[in-house]
Amino acid sequence: MHITVIGTGYVGLVTGACFSKMGNKVYCVDIVEEKINGLKEGIIPIFEPDLDDMVMNGQEKGDLIFTSDLKEALNDSNIVFIAVGTPMSEDGSVNLDHVFSAASDIANNIEQDSLIVVKSTVPIGTSFQIKDHIESILDERNSSVKIQIASNPEFLKEGKAIEDSLHPDRVVIGAEDEESFETLKELYSSFGLNDDKFVLMDIKSAEMTKYAANAMLATKISFMNEIANICEATGANVQQVRLGIGSDRRIGYDYIYAGCGYGGSCFPKDMQALINTSKSHGYYPRILSNVEEVNNDQKKVLVNKIVNRFGDDLSGITLSIWGLSFKPGTDDVREATSIVVISELIEKGAKIKAYDPQAIDEFKEAIGDEYISSIEYAESKYDALDNADALVLITEWDEFRYPDFNLLAEKLNQKIIFDGRNIYDKKIESFGFELYQIGC
Repeated sequence: MHITVIGTGYVGLVTGACFSKMGNKVYCVDIVEEKINGLKEGIIPIFEPDLDDMVMNGQEKGDLIFTSDLKEALNDSNIVFIAVGTPMSEDGSVNLDHVFSAASDIANNIEQDSLIVVKSTVPIGTSFQIKDHIESILDERNSSVKIQIASNPEFLKEGKAIEDSLHPDRVVIGAEDEESFETLKELYSSFGLNDDKFVLMDIKSAEMTKYAANAMLATKISFMNEIANICEATGANVQQVRLGIGSDRRIGYDYIYAGCGYGGSCFPKDMQALINTSKSHGYYPRILSNVEEVNNDQKKVLVNKIVNRFGDDLSGITLSIWGLSFKPGTDDVREATSIVVISELIEKGAKIKAYDPQAIDEFKEAIGDEYISSIEYAESKYDALDNADALVLITEWDEFRYPDFNLLAEKLNQKIIFDGRNIYDKKIESFGFELYQIGC
């Protein structure tokens, strides 16, 4: 099949690359010429395992075409995915400027009947607004083109997006008519999916499903962090509690790891969007609001532990930071715990030596110039330890899980570790380390 994907950010690029891998002809369209030219040369603007090889292979086969010419793409496609960003506005609402800009561009350039598929995460009811917007412009053009609208939300995990795309748990499709359902099922059939993988529903329910899924996962994380804080107050061990409840088949182990808070481009933004949508319809979502409050507090737990150990004035203290991205397997630092922790530590006088295998450049841009003189970036995890008074682990990259603790003891001024993801065994305390964890 021939499809167009508008937007070459995280979702659009992964979507386009995976569809092309399955033999479809895919046009990935972006208005930023520099990005398109870079992609043509194999320069991938994000870190995602295996994505660079998939993009290069797709271009070599001629199945993956990067272009800024939307008209060219639309003339050779009958399915158009909108996969542009939907950032959070200052008031917590969703900024839909990119979405409606894409809709306008479609309406002004489309010349044949097409199925418009909204893959961007948008508030409930937005897809119908997009359809109305496109049709109003088509009417102004006196065009006879007919469009159908569908919602096909993504459920990708950064760091595992290719795997999630090629082997999805389910494919959620919201549509108005049987033809749209069948068209998208045919497109996804190239992934070898059984019919039971398709979850078909109305459009508003599909839009809501995306928000509900992320809200559920965020709730599990904040719930477990609340339990961890109670464990810490009472002397219980959250790691043992996790085993006790995770072994219950009704609960399971996924997303019940205590830590120093969630971040990223999805959970914080989508939680705020769902809260705002609820309020705009006259319902105040109590659980969701508290989930966000718990998470915002949890991002400061490591700072509190460091202050309890060293005092509120951290002048003269150097702290080694392992991990800057919001999770392992990505260079994304949006809403990352590292930004909160490092900025607060610097405000208290600390010097920072930071290392991350992928996200240093992104973190530099996110943290800005205000703290530039207080942060030194290391080329390896061990270089970050030199003359540091303690190690602070924020992101649980695999390379941090089994370090040489003898080398840590040699390099650190004091054998102190603040483990924000509970990845280290308490046994290291027998070798003279002070280990501070979450809920245990």
